[in-house]
Amino acid sequence: MAEPAHATSLELRAIGKRFPARGGAAPVLAVNGVDLHARPGEFVTLIGPSGCGKSTVFNLVAGLDQPTDGEIRIGGQPLADRLGASAYLPQRDALLPWRRVIDNVTLPLELRGVSRRAARQAAQPLLERFGLGEFSRAWPWQLSGGMRQRVALLRTVIGDPGLMLLDEPFGALDSITRADLQDWLLRTWSSVGDGRPGPTVLLVTHDISEAVLLSDRVYVMTPRPGRIADVIDIGLPRPRTPQTREDDAFVALERQVRHALQLAMAAHGEFSEAAGERKAGP
Repeated sequence: MAEPAHATSLELRAIGKRFPARGGAAPVLAVNGVDLHARPGEFVTLIGPSGCGKSTVFNLVAGLDQPTDGEIRIGGQPLADRLGASAYLPQRDALLPWRRVIDNVTLPLELRGVSRRAARQAAQPLLERFGLGEFSRAWPWQLSGGMRQRVALLRTVIGDPGLMLLDEPFGALDSITRADLQDWLLRTWSSVGDGRPGPTVLLVTHDISEAVLLSDRVYVMTPRPGRIADVIDIGLPRPRTPQTREDDAFVALERQVRHALQLAMAAHGEFSEAAGERKAGP
């Protein structure tokens, strides 16, 4: 795979999104004044309680919707049309059941006009490299949930994207498979550039441990209307491994993120599975 020299920056400036009223109800202010930045090759995460607007921000960055207020810059440029400016991995793998594994992986290349034969030739070494070689001719229904997500992730990175958007990609998996896929994602992301920085990544998750393990920086959101309540620099050295979770620094950072979530929700009396406790309202 080519060096991701085009790994690109991402910047959100005072982003707001208001959804119109329906059936006589008042308009819904989903997010308000969200600021976020990621330098080229950084891995940043949005975390917050359910309904705080994480997915709204994600869809705005992906170009699936437009902000009501503010500006989104990719590669330093304000982009009104952001469709195709990033690679997008949703929570569900969205593999095409009528295409074998190798042909699901090659889909982004074929959509660029690469012949199926040339795309397969490019994909096969990557399948081997990332432990999927023996499954290249399998159908999606023959794979486990974790294996399907590996295929979906490889499909996301094969086009050598400058910006990747990961929307809770491991949220539907059991804890053991999830931990394995987190480690696999770290190794895959760092290997995309053969030791050089991989693509810029924006991750949405509810999992504190996942956010700390993967990220350079974590943005903590408030309940709706979502705002950035805190920004936590992780600072753990890379490469990170499953053993990183046992370090005192890792545990301290988990505690810091959890505390930031609790503070963000305290004024709202909200319950968060991520924070793990209920705060009383006024």
